Amino acid sequence: MPKKAKPAEHGEEEEPLPCKQVKVEAAGGPSTLNFDSPSGLFQSLISPIKTETFFQEFWEQKPLLIQRDDPALAAYYQSLFRLTDLKSLCSRGMYYGRDVNVCRCINGKKKVLNKDGKAHFLQLRKDFDQKRATIQFHQPQRFKDELWRIQEKLECFFGSLVGSNVYITPAGSQGLPPHYDDVEVFILQLEGEKHWRLYHPTVPLAREYSVEAEDRIGRPAHEFTLKPGDLLYFPRGTIHQADTPPGLAHSTHVTISTYQNSSWGDILLDTISGLVFDTAKEDVALRAGIPRQLLLQVETIPFATRKLSGFLRTLADRLEGTKELLSSDMKKDFIMHRLPPYCVGDGTELSTPGGKLPRLDSIVRLQFKDHIVLTVGPDQDHSDETHEKMVYIYHSLKNRRETHMMGNEEETESHGLRFPLSHMNALKQIWNSSAISVKDLKLPSDEEKESLVLSLWTECLIQVV
Repeated sequence: MPKKAKPAEHGEEEEPLPCKQVKVEAAGGPSTLNFDSPSGLFQSLISPIKTETFFQEFWEQKPLLIQRDDPALAAYYQSLFRLTDLKSLCSRGMYYGRDVNVCRCINGKKKVLNKDGKAHFLQLRKDFDQKRATIQFHQPQRFKDELWRIQEKLECFFGSLVGSNVYITPAGSQGLPPHYDDVEVFILQLEGEKHWRLYHPTVPLAREYSVEAEDRIGRPAHEFTLKPGDLLYFPRGTIHQADTPPGLAHSTHVTISTYQNSSWGDILLDTISGLVFDTAKEDVALRAGIPRQLLLQVETIPFATRKLSGFLRTLADRLEGTKELLSSDMKKDFIMHRLPPYCVGDGTELSTPGGKLPRLDSIVRLQFKDHIVLTVGPDQDHSDETHEKMVYIYHSLKNRRETHMMGNEEETESHGLRFPLSHMNALKQIWNSSAISVKDLKLPSDEEKESLVLSLWTECLIQVV
């Protein structure tokens, strides 16, 4: 979520943000993004910067500005979303707040101009023209195929949810005051020009920062103008604002964001409960009762602190040799809420198994690997206290693109399979092989081998080659 920053009248000057600026001249031929693979897509998105250079020098560290002079790429960016697209989208039933916001920055504060209920294009256009308001459209990948195509590949590349918002701002106007975001941000300029200001201090890897920091924004560390085809990246915590220069043309840009709640702290919280669960089954000390009336104490008694510290050291030692961490939520949450694979047509290839039925003498291979996760967890259907472990396979092939990144409006159903822990080695064989013979799977019987691949084939996760 964006975090507002308060500009100060007399801010202290700070050391400038190290911001890399790259200018690229027009290429000889048509310039398009590379959709052959997730890594290829990201490399083409930040070209000419190399992926390795980006993660060594910029990711979570400092902004990167890439200004391009490429008419073909500019035309492609312009096709991703236009002001005129709102007319057809509104006819499909868009609502204020959920799908679209109308706002303007007035005297350093955000003023929301939303109406109630459905958003109508004529009203949006009236607010846009007469009130000089910015139109913010939420998660356009739900409706624009090419943004679906881009963001689906980026979710595979990052292994994290990727959202987007489109901002359309009239000339000589500004939609939002200075603020920062708790996500990594990529800005693609689609139409017109946008004047940007990045401030110091940043809030490195931040979720929150102090009011004192807000009051010390001062003058911008960097100012520049984006044109169609340009790209800007800045890490979460970078204080920024943008306006459309005076003139005839409005500005349209899309923010593509990722890595929300994807820190080491998040994954530690996600896995620690499973680690405690496993350790407590073997260590009787963890199953012993806490001191009487401990929960009634105002301050934790030293004895309890020492005991907990010792248990944490035991968990750390156990973690060193753990191969399968019990993930509570992060893997499942990611796969349940991400985009389905990009496809052209009705998507039947994602929900209906095709090709030959796998048999014992078949050679099979995994498909849609980037859209599947394996995780180990307690048997959710077991009624007794033994809580046997199971292997869970979750996938996003049946996810609904229309609800991507839209919060908890609807109950999201997980799709996948579960197998006994004894099937893990066979599943790893399938995951780690480009193709494998069913009869070579590490399971005790031919029936189990055939049953395993048939289950995967029915979910469209493997194919016979």
